[in-house]
Amino acid sequence: PSDSPGVPPSANAHQLFKGFSFVATTTVEDHKISPLTNILPIVQQLHGNSAQFTDVYELKEDIGVGSYSVCKRCIHIATNMEFAVKIIDKSKRDPSEEIEILMRYGQHPNIITLKDVYDDGRFIYLVTELMKGGELLDRILRQKFFSEREASAVLYTITKTVDYLHCQGVVHRDLKPSNILYTDDSNNADSIRICDFGFAKQLRGENGLLLTPCYTANFVAPEVLMRQGYDAACDIWSLGVLLYTMLAGYTPFANGPNDTPEEILVRIGSGKFSLSGGNWDTVSDAAKDLLSHMLHVDPHQRYTAEQVLKHSWIACRDQLPHYQLNRQDAPHLVKGAMAATYSALNHKTFQPVLEPVAASSLAQRRSMKKLTSTDL
Repeated sequence: PSDSPGVPPSANAHQLFKGFSFVATTTVEDHKISPLTNILPIVQQLHGNSAQFTDVYELKEDIGVGSYSVCKRCIHIATNMEFAVKIIDKSKRDPSEEIEILMRYGQHPNIITLKDVYDDGRFIYLVTELMKGGELLDRILRQKFFSEREASAVLYTITKTVDYLHCQGVVHRDLKPSNILYTDDSNNADSIRICDFGFAKQLRGENGLLLTPCYTANFVAPEVLMRQGYDAACDIWSLGVLLYTMLAGYTPFANGPNDTPEEILVRIGSGKFSLSGGNWDTVSDAAKDLLSHMLHVDPHQRYTAEQVLKHSWIACRDQLPHYQLNRQDAPHLVKGAMAATYSALNHKTFQPVLEPVAASSLAQRRSMKKLTSTDL
């Protein structure tokens, strides 16, 4: 059920029974198990205070390392099945939001599935399905034959998933290509998963309950809604960067892994990118039109996920050309340039600038007109 005790309730769930905030498990003393302390409430609901990750899973090699977490392969001892586990240092970040989002939305076919959660007081263990197919961009850059039609199918799958999240009031906020992976070695778009919801946010009312965008008027401050819309636009911008790279074979704003953050940010801020030369001489006008809307420098004029899905390049993808797109740069250089792009963005996060209405250029022009007419 969508509103079971295992997932956070939404503001829409008026009939949800709220008689108890916590139901006690069997007392720890009865089982002579020393309780763990400082356990997240959401994990307590799953396992109580005594469950240990290492009792159930065997840790294996590293898969990836982040600033506050490490991802490893692990084996479920009882079944010998393989999974991945993201181990998060609680002293560096509170993963409650990430856990709630995965528990609520992880059943979507293109969102990574959360299998289990453990908390030993210092670290959180998020057990998920194992992504054996590797990163999306790796696969595409190494493919001998890749066409616009295939690029459109990939973008459709990812954007459809992002649209689902945005409709639920969830923004991912870290949709770089390294967080989009395949579960297996098939080139089937159904095996694509959006992963790593560590920076994701859910829209909440002032009472703390979850909201969907269509249910916000009386519950959310305008600046919160504006921030949510800005974050959603950032998700689309990230998908635009991915689409550009799939079609061009190189990134739009970084020439290589050694570009400085300042150089990259200036290019991003200018909103200028090349759509001529190389593959662009054979890429369709429809693809270029979609890109110009997804990478628009003004987040208010950028396409929404719904608009991307309705664009002819996505909606009529069966009519797109089968021309093979060339790969000019080595995959590791493209990935390095992509990493440099997102590293630059992390150095300086763009914030929407909110100013009084009187500060707008339109208001200032009107003010000048009034002065002129008064002076006459």
